Amino acid sequence: MARSVHIVGGGLAGLSAAVRLVDDGLNVVVHESAGHAGGRARSYHDAALDLTIDNGNHLILSGNHATLAYLRRIGAQSRLVGPATAEFPFIDLATRERWTLRPNDGRVPWWVFAPGRRVPATRAYDYLGLLPLLWKRTGTIDECLPVRGPLHERLIHPLLVAALNTDPGEGSARLAGAVVRETLLAGGSACRPLIAREGLSPALIEPALAFLRAREATVRFGHRLRALAFEDGSVTALDFGEDVVPLAAGDGVILAVPPPVAAAIVPGLDVPSEFRAIVNAHFRITPPAGFPAMIGVVNATTEWIFSFPNRLSVTISAADRLLETGRQELAHLIWREVSVIAGLASELPPWQIVRERRATFAATPAQDAKRPPAATAWSNLVLAGDWTATGLPATIEGAIRSGNRAAELTGKPGTMA
Repeated sequence: MARSVHIVGGGLAGLSAAVRLVDDGLNVVVHESAGHAGGRARSYHDAALDLTIDNGNHLILSGNHATLAYLRRIGAQSRLVGPATAEFPFIDLATRERWTLRPNDGRVPWWVFAPGRRVPATRAYDYLGLLPLLWKRTGTIDECLPVRGPLHERLIHPLLVAALNTDPGEGSARLAGAVVRETLLAGGSACRPLIAREGLSPALIEPALAFLRAREATVRFGHRLRALAFEDGSVTALDFGEDVVPLAAGDGVILAVPPPVAAAIVPGLDVPSEFRAIVNAHFRITPPAGFPAMIGVVNATTEWIFSFPNRLSVTISAADRLLETGRQELAHLIWREVSVIAGLASELPPWQIVRERRATFAATPAQDAKRPPAATAWSNLVLAGDWTATGLPATIEGAIRSGNRAAELTGKPGTMA
């Protein structure tokens, strides 16, 4: 009889683990408490806009190798679109100055010597200031990079706030270093921006579910785990309330749930306990011709604008300061900025504000230290999720890497401890 692996959680961490395991001759079962898969990276129909939107805007880079391998495996690599080379348009709303960051493909960063490719009002020498992040293992970003100026305001700050969803004043220098190491310092070939133009679910979730079902994996929705039964150093059963699933010898469990849920189920598990918000604003309007697929904004409330065929969407990270602002007030504030940037009429179009109060763990040094490894004290239980010790902030790439690691530990008997 084939070994079974029960994956609790149908977000990207759980799905990537399932995709890795399903061809290994295992009986793979995914249990998802919601009525849909995808977790924080999914699409849904919004009644106010009468459009299908994503619950958050996510950027994938060409250097996100685990994500791209996942997409190739499920046959969805063509569902991401982006420029042929690394290009990042920006605008400073205070001065109305526009520029495009254009890192060259190779690892030797000659682009910093080309004024037309780098941030305006910066010098090539300024970029050496990023190097301390590469070996800093403790402390915050601002402790590591105390110098202010155009490079910090127009690139470092917006890049790291978006990547860590935490202000650099408290953000982990170690995690920031990992981001810089895998993006800017890896060369433009690792920085090409890729966007799911048709939505996150059509690109990342639906093809994975089809892949799993075609290989006779089981995906159960509305199946919330209540408890785990432990005995002799292993998990012996999964309690879903209405039913209990006993585990046979050799069966494995991958727990790919949010950190508070994991902490409530696994005895003695230390997990991140502080979180940061993300605010997304969606406006139903046809973007003007030639408007970039994505543009960064500095000196504004708006941070990134994403252009889709039928809407403009805004993402604001580390957005706890906006949680108590009224929805209508926030929509008007953001649209005033977007309309100026896009050259559109100031009249507010149909809109939706989506506030994710606990979007990611707070990427501070203290919270990063609380991220557990994939392996646990129980021989057949492993963890997955962007909040585990992936070495990256809470990103799609981190979630998929965590799923891959969980699959490696679970795939062969005796390798989970």
